Amino acid sequence: MAEPVRGRAGVVLSRVGALGVITIVVGLLPWLSGRDPALSVLRARSAEQEPTPEALDAVRRQLGLDAGPADLFTGWLAGLLRGDLGRSWTSGAEVLPAVLSGLGVSLTLMCAGVVVALIVASALCLPSLMRGARGEATGATGGAGAALAALPEFLLAAVLLITLSVWLGWFPPYGWQGPHHVVLPALALGIPAGAVLGTLFSDSLPAVFEEPWVDVWRSWGCGRSVLARGVLRRALPPLLPQVGLVVVGLTGGAVAVEAVFAVPGIGRTALGAARAQDVPLLQGCVLALVVLGLAAGAVVGVVRRRMLGPALRDASLSLPAVVQRRPNRRHVAVPVTSFSLMMVVIGWGLLRDPLRIDTAARLAAPSWAHPLGTDGLGRDVLARVAHGAPATIGVAVAVCACSYVAAVALGFLPGVARGAAEAANALPPVIAGILVAAILGPGTIGASLAVAVVSWPALAAHAAALVEQTRASTHITAHRALGATPLWIELRHVLPAVAGPVARNAVLRLPGVALALASLGFLGLGTQPPAPEWGLMLAESLPYVERAPFAASGPAVMLVLVAVFSMSLPALLMMLRLARPAVASRRG
Repeated sequence: MAEPVRGRAGVVLSRVGALGVITIVVGLLPWLSGRDPALSVLRARSAEQEPTPEALDAVRRQLGLDAGPADLFTGWLAGLLRGDLGRSWTSGAEVLPAVLSGLGVSLTLMCAGVVVALIVASALCLPSLMRGARGEATGATGGAGAALAALPEFLLAAVLLITLSVWLGWFPPYGWQGPHHVVLPALALGIPAGAVLGTLFSDSLPAVFEEPWVDVWRSWGCGRSVLARGVLRRALPPLLPQVGLVVVGLTGGAVAVEAVFAVPGIGRTALGAARAQDVPLLQGCVLALVVLGLAAGAVVGVVRRRMLGPALRDASLSLPAVVQRRPNRRHVAVPVTSFSLMMVVIGWGLLRDPLRIDTAARLAAPSWAHPLGTDGLGRDVLARVAHGAPATIGVAVAVCACSYVAAVALGFLPGVARGAAEAANALPPVIAGILVAAILGPGTIGASLAVAVVSWPALAAHAAALVEQTRASTHITAHRALGATPLWIELRHVLPAVAGPVARNAVLRLPGVALALASLGFLGLGTQPPAPEWGLMLAESLPYVERAPFAASGPAVMLVLVAVFSMSLPALLMMLRLARPAVASRRG
């Protein structure tokens, strides 16, 4: 029992430490940014007032900025212990009511988004579950899940607003006055999140159906529903941390969707506070989000331990077998087709000038002169898509690779990884981008680092769950009894069991990383105009999506192709591996 107790203590300490670090960094934002916080507060209060030295000195005295960051943070912490989050620097209102109001709105939206995500995830993995229960071969969701996961949330929100609100009039376009205002934001948030969860779960089913107990249950005459429930109970524990992270991400990470539909949620409140350097309000929002993330992680941990039962404590778990099915032609055709289409578009567009402006062809429809149309300034969309591919895909791949390495390394310290991941995941990418940009300044490097900071938590939580279950498996216990060294066990057995599933998870998140980078560029924290970058192109074309949908469809379709290719690439690689022995035998 000592080892589980130490593990739980490590999780608690990592949670508290991560909460403290994030809170301190937010409190130091005015001094880290190198900008005068008094000037930001004065402009937020009144844009017309002249920033004279006397006016700035008055703001500093009123806010206590002359005392320095240490005294300000100490005073805020003392108020926090009394249940007082202070007053807003810009409006003078109490912070706690504003935080609770925004949190209530975001929690309502989160619940609706979770319902949509569960429906989408069920629709994606239910066919595989039913085929496996009938004894047929199961497979992954393939391109459908990848395409849904690659849908940009803010673009999906704009399309839903135009089609279901403006054209059909079924739902209100913006606001937060009743249940009917929840539908469109919930769809925009829940569809991509459900696609991620459904794809991860569907990928875990084939290995579970290959376990010996499934054949035993069939021989006993267990029905399909009983078998399906058993498989669900077996496959869910490693993915439960992902569910918790996605749920919390729907609360704080919905800044773009809240902006499109004018939803007064906590993410939008935090963004406004960060822009105005309203430190008390930003501290209150971030504190609420991180505490919510830690609470959700604790609940998920309890549920996961209950599902695994005594086997986790007694190190008597059995691991799913590694299943390698021979891909069929469809599995090979998907990556080849998607890659070929991307290469054709990029190769064709690289021959064109992405910065040339044709004012006479603004928002033009596709034609031979402009195969994908033009944007709001008259620039060729095909050229900008092609020239933006290296930066968009290259940076996203680099961020995913770094996040993958960090997540696998931290996964071998489950106690540390789980708490830190829960806290970091609760921080919206936009807020992380503002914090990093305050230190490094806006640009591609700062945006990449900011996205990397919030991209590793889901991978680390996944890796930590797999490491914990692998270490508790019966064959690892047998190796220990035979005298195998811990290092040999970790490298030969634990690492291979973790690296593959986490790598597929990282690939699945590649389009999301590209979109996060794009959203930071749109806010002026990443790639700067007029550089051709896919997400920036989406943001620039958003105001014209009703008049000229082709301007937005170019980069959006390319993101979907990247996602489909990334998700279907393992099948192609597997076929190549299986083909090598056959070729060698024919030569022999």
